[in-house]
Amino acid sequence: MINKKLNLSPKIFKRDIEMKATRDGFGEGLVEAGRNNEKVVGLSADLSDSVRVSLFKKEFPERYIEVGVAEQALVTIASGMAAYGKIPFAASYAIFSPGRNWEQIRTTIAFNNVPVKIVGGHAGITVGPDGATHQALEDIALMRVLPRMVVLSLSDAVESKKAVLAAMDNGKPTYLRLSRTDSPVFTTEKTPFEIGKAEIYWESRDPKVAIIATGPLLYEALNAARKLSKSKINSLVINCHTIKPMDEQAIIKAAKIAGAIVTVEDHQMTGGLGSAIAEVLAKNFPVPMEFVGVNDQYGESGNPRELIKKFGLTSEDIISASKRVIRRKNN
Repeated sequence: MINKKLNLSPKIFKRDIEMKATRDGFGEGLVEAGRNNEKVVGLSADLSDSVRVSLFKKEFPERYIEVGVAEQALVTIASGMAAYGKIPFAASYAIFSPGRNWEQIRTTIAFNNVPVKIVGGHAGITVGPDGATHQALEDIALMRVLPRMVVLSLSDAVESKKAVLAAMDNGKPTYLRLSRTDSPVFTTEKTPFEIGKAEIYWESRDPKVAIIATGPLLYEALNAARKLSKSKINSLVINCHTIKPMDEQAIIKAAKIAGAIVTVEDHQMTGGLGSAIAEVLAKNFPVPMEFVGVNDQYGESGNPRELIKKFGLTSEDIISASKRVIRRKNN
């Protein structure tokens, strides 16, 4: 059953569930952050509309900086502003930031430990028609390897808004991963969100598998759990929105309870959520694992839903992975 204490949307599996992109939640959250704290500033690299910084620009034009097509300058300017007391949110497509300016992020932000918030929009295969050149499938790996960097991957628009407000106050270099495509809004304002704390979104008695997901594909994981329950296969689903710092105790506890893990992400299997979970369990409590993600491939142009199916990221793929890992556990 769904843990009702989490206050998930009552329409979570209804056809009329609200659809909204995580980038929209970010834009709304940035405006609220600006109202709450005059130190918040917004920066963009010629993509303010696409990454929704335009909402902040409209309300706080004097606190917005347009750097043009210059991603290295984007984060370097942001690091200087942070060093002098500002809280910069520097936004672009994830394929460009951190994809193009990783060295500047490393040296001017992470190394200097200044609280710049790097916002990577249009991440994952669900960018769709933009194709392989714009589908960032490596950004989690790039960012989680950096010392001091907090890495967030948000599941829906409501959670994205909360993440902006939490990042504003955390005083740390932080990466926020956002998607372009409209996706189900299944959390509410009352759903718990805390950086560094994973949450159980589905919990059945005596679960045979724990499904740990991040980003909008968390909704696919919840659908998979619902379908598995109809086949008398109990599971639990964890929202791992914070990939770094990882909630290690929650992961270890899930492994002990279920004895098998499936990870789900719109990212390369290598270096992303699955790798991070495997590192935790290898050191603390090894159990059989299966990985649902992009398997050492580049993306391609297409309808987002078709691409999710082609690259093996649907609820049916999660179900198949869950059954495989349960068989391995039982052998």
